[in-house]
Amino acid sequence: MNNVKANLLFILSMALFAVQDLFIKQVTVTVPTSELIFFLGVGATIVFGLVALRSGETLFPPLRDNRILYLRTVSEGFCAIFVIVSLSAVALATFATMFQAVPLVVTMGAALFLREQVGWRRWLAILIGFGGVLLIVRPGSSGFDSGTLLVLGAVLSISLRDVISRRLPANVPTSVVSFQGFVAVIFAGPILGLILGHQPVIPTVVEALLIGAVILLGVVAYAAMVVAMRIGEVSALAPFRYSRMVFSMGLGIVFLAERPDLLTYAGAALIIATGLYSYLRERNLARKFAPQAGIDPA
Repeated sequence: MNNVKANLLFILSMALFAVQDLFIKQVTVTVPTSELIFFLGVGATIVFGLVALRSGETLFPPLRDNRILYLRTVSEGFCAIFVIVSLSAVALATFATMFQAVPLVVTMGAALFLREQVGWRRWLAILIGFGGVLLIVRPGSSGFDSGTLLVLGAVLSISLRDVISRRLPANVPTSVVSFQGFVAVIFAGPILGLILGHQPVIPTVVEALLIGAVILLGVVAYAAMVVAMRIGEVSALAPFRYSRMVFSMGLGIVFLAERPDLLTYAGAALIIATGLYSYLRERNLARKFAPQAGIDPA
């Protein structure tokens, strides 16, 4: 294990994802979100498909033995829709901050649907973290932005995908999982376009370059993240996922003239604090009680 190199690669991936988010916001000003989703799906599908084929993998394993894989594939399409549409609708800082609630929702989902043991301390952390989300959304107030509901949809859809991913067979290659996920993204674009009545546009040279950058950044960031997880301990990498929010906020302030208010900062602090606590609590309990049985971790 090389945790130092892994941490640097993981931080790099978070930075690249943040830049990708910035480009998505810029390109969706003039290019329909459904069209961008389609192009992203096509580009990433080609890349991961070639990687899988080069490794001799089967791109579409038999459905009978891989129902969880195909369920995850469908969920990936919903993730793409919610993420890109919400990025186009709200401030980058707002999206990045609320996005950090994903680990809390995954913990809750694992407890409710996978029957993983979650004690009262982590349940309390989840509730406080959701309080941080409410500080950002502010339902019923004059500062309420309906676009934040789309971000909540993104958080829930990604959390559902990650909960499903916990049940993926260990022998399913990452390249195949990624390939199938982006195949779903290809179909998600036109479906969203039909629902919203989007008219296709021919991208300008600048727009085409931005779309290409979105695809390239997404693929490189994903690859860096995968390599980081293979050469380092996942427990050592987890806290660095919050660096994406720092990068996104900085990019929003510098390039989009965004100015998050104090409530947004307060909500971000609650989400990060409770997320880190939940992660540290889970890691400590895993180390302490792994050899034992019948322990209800709190």
